[in-house]
Amino acid sequence: MTTRRIRSAAAAAAFAAGVTACSAPGGGGAGGDAKAAESVVIGVASEPDTLSPLLGYGKDGNSKIFDGLLARDTDLKLKPALATALPKIADGGRTYTYTLRDGVKFSDGEPLTAQDVVYTYRTVLDEKTNNTARSELDAIKDVSAKGDDTVVFSLKYPYAAFAARTVLPIVPEHVAGGQDPNTGTFNTEPVGTGPYVLADWSKGEKLTFKANPHYWGGEPAVKSFTMAIIADDNVRATRLRSGDLDGAVLPPNLAATFEKDDGRRTYEAKSYDFRAVTLPTSGKVTGDRAIRQALDAAVDRQAMVDKILDGAGRPAYGPLPVDDPWYERGIERPHDLAEAKRILGEAGWKPGSGGIRAKDGQRASFTLYYPSGDKVRQDHALAYASDAKKAGIEVKVEGATWEVIEPRMKNDAVLAGFGSVGDPDFGLYTLLHSSLANDGFNNMAGYDNPAVDKALDAGRRTQDPDQRAAAYDEIQQALVEDPGYTFLTHIDHLYVLADRWDGLSTQLEPHEHGFASGPWWNIEDWQPKK
Repeated sequence: MTTRRIRSAAAAAAFAAGVTACSAPGGGGAGGDAKAAESVVIGVASEPDTLSPLLGYGKDGNSKIFDGLLARDTDLKLKPALATALPKIADGGRTYTYTLRDGVKFSDGEPLTAQDVVYTYRTVLDEKTNNTARSELDAIKDVSAKGDDTVVFSLKYPYAAFAARTVLPIVPEHVAGGQDPNTGTFNTEPVGTGPYVLADWSKGEKLTFKANPHYWGGEPAVKSFTMAIIADDNVRATRLRSGDLDGAVLPPNLAATFEKDDGRRTYEAKSYDFRAVTLPTSGKVTGDRAIRQALDAAVDRQAMVDKILDGAGRPAYGPLPVDDPWYERGIERPHDLAEAKRILGEAGWKPGSGGIRAKDGQRASFTLYYPSGDKVRQDHALAYASDAKKAGIEVKVEGATWEVIEPRMKNDAVLAGFGSVGDPDFGLYTLLHSSLANDGFNNMAGYDNPAVDKALDAGRRTQDPDQRAAAYDEIQQALVEDPGYTFLTHIDHLYVLADRWDGLSTQLEPHEHGFASGPWWNIEDWQPKK
């Protein structure tokens, strides 16, 4: 991916007088030597609940503690990691065989074997394991070891995207095997084969990593790094400006304030990450299809991109970005307030007190939660509420912690974020399939559309590209007529870092970013500037 500066002179001017190239925590600032570049401190918005792949950590790759059989390069192409090569595929796409690298050790010095791979996948697939991503491995019938260096996956059906699922990190059976995967110490004291090991974890504050002395890929130049957990966007920007951080993930308006700082560089990553309002089908108001259709027409997506994202994003008309090859052309919906009012009127929602519509004594009113401290989501929620009110729908916006939001997700709307890279099955199935309705953060809207379920199953089970394309086209068209979410924007991710290293790049990113994504996705390959 290319990088660029963020162009927002007006915003930058407001801070230019106070912005200087500060000395970062590694010591040395923009002109630091190689010793200063050995330690990095990054500010991110959130931390994982667990560091165990058995519970879903690192399932899409880029974990610094673990490796999968395969990994992704800068362009997201699959490449060998713990395997020596891409898999050998046989039996019409039902058998995948991997050969492991020689000499790979876990961070405790014990050797990696094929049995560790078998243990990892079987444990994830065990229904007793609390892994909400289990459905992503539904195609697996069995996984077995042949000797110490060969792993064979047998599939129930040909699954075109299966190889991309084998970026799943591998854990050591000799450590995790004696524990309960849901409650064991492995969740916070992981052992892996990756370039770094966890040195310290102060919950809610920071995670510190140091180089793994047994790493098969060679010793990294960055000897240690710390992920500082700073939920509030403004605080993250302030600490970066003060020199307390080497880098941070920032929303567009705050990233723009660093534009004229020659000691720092801004990186932009295109993403599948979208913001959407979940519209629970169990809600008294959001359960009405006419309400959902009207909101879809009332929202001004382009204004959100222009005003909230400073142009660093695109309108979202569904879960797939408009520039994705699987995107169904022609589903774009213009901002059309008159259409929204027409839909509501024909469905019996009549104007009432304060301009808010009502039907059979029920006011068109519902609560929309967003995670407090997330300014971008807050701004999306407020803009959404403003657009909805013009159509006669009252949206009461409330900020709260996830501890408050999660018990309410089944019945209340949430300004949510989703998006997975690699294959349309990865993001759409968990977002829409009725079998996953209200399963944690899966299908938060409780969406239930038999035609969509059928198309999702077809897209997952056929290898024919034309049949897959037809299935995903059908899904995207169905979401126009029967929306379970109001899709708002796809967001470009922005990162600001002290300009002290070479080898930095960004990838096309999923919703889950900042901690494992960003320019530090390949931190083990960074080199200090000469």
